[in-house]
Amino acid sequence: MTSKTLKNLRPMGGALTDMHIAHGVFVAEAPQGAEVVDCGGRIVIPGMVEAHTHLDKSLLGLPWYRNEVGPRLIDKIDNEREVKVSLGLDPQVQSERHAILAMSHGCTHIRSHVDVDTHHGLAGIEGVMATREKLAGMVDIEIVAFPQSGLMTRPGTAELMDEALALGADLVGGIDPCGMEHDPKGHLDTVFALAEKHGKPVDIHLHERDALGWFSMEEIIDRTVALGMQGKVSISHAFCLGAVDRAYVAGLQEKLAENRIHILTTAPSSAPVPLVKELKALGILTGAGCDGIRDTWGPFGNSDMLEKAKVIAMRNNLRRDDEVELALDICTYGGAAVMGVEGYGLTPGCRADCVLVEGETLAEAVVTHAPRWLALKGGSVIARDGACVIEAP
Repeated sequence: MTSKTLKNLRPMGGALTDMHIAHGVFVAEAPQGAEVVDCGGRIVIPGMVEAHTHLDKSLLGLPWYRNEVGPRLIDKIDNEREVKVSLGLDPQVQSERHAILAMSHGCTHIRSHVDVDTHHGLAGIEGVMATREKLAGMVDIEIVAFPQSGLMTRPGTAELMDEALALGADLVGGIDPCGMEHDPKGHLDTVFALAEKHGKPVDIHLHERDALGWFSMEEIIDRTVALGMQGKVSISHAFCLGAVDRAYVAGLQEKLAENRIHILTTAPSSAPVPLVKELKALGILTGAGCDGIRDTWGPFGNSDMLEKAKVIAMRNNLRRDDEVELALDICTYGGAAVMGVEGYGLTPGCRADCVLVEGETLAEAVVTHAPRWLALKGGSVIARDGACVIEAP
């Protein structure tokens, strides 16, 4: 039932009020015959936005995987490609399990990077697309065709990327043009050519640090300008923005702001991270994600974006209540803005995607990240008491 009156709740931790839903959107007046839900004074926030994850590769529901992988990025990439075969990983099943876990925490929008390579072809894309269709109306899933094993280093991948985009992938992905590909011009030319051909936005993984990352970022900026793609390019991770040389980083960030290039952070503990207060001050749209969870790369993660807000706050030394609220904003409004979600928010006319959280204030809700009391998608319940209303396969 999508017509509801949510009584006794506090939008974004504000004053106690009632909110109304009709035909899947928030409305100003109570609709006739609406279901009444007493929210007990809880805080309501918009649905959580997981703007950087990998739905196709989680090991959720499988026996424990013993991780003995080498330390380099390429070690993890090569190992994962092989283990997907040895474990018989089904990207549809794994992506559904992962998405349902995210929904249990109040996530209503997901951007997932999905591997495209000459080893597995389009199996990941097809699997996640099947999950997207199966869960339609409960969670919105955006798919990035992601050449994790390389474009230039694995001939034939560019053609598969082309097929993935024609099949229905929403964005063109990329990865470390220098450190991974050793061919920044070839890699970025291919990524942006695919984007231009299909009229798709771009989201590039950039793990490269310091000067190497700065060089790649400048190349991304140059192509964004040359193709008039301002507002349609995102850079994920962007570890190089966490470098010690703040003067150089400041110049890069000004260029990012000028050309409306977005940043998506995963706030890992093992790498420098973009300083979100600086990005906010420049008006750079910033979202966040849990990255890969419970996979061959590492055993951690639970796809809880409220907990991720806490991690972002800790990694950025955000301590004041208003600073912690910034971390939450990145995991809600920020991610939605990067993804171009229309009708996002809590005001009349917005899509009724929301989650009821525990706490006296937004900061307390982030810090405790207690199980979500209720989560709605288009006015329909998708989770109660921290559990999704549908079971994982």
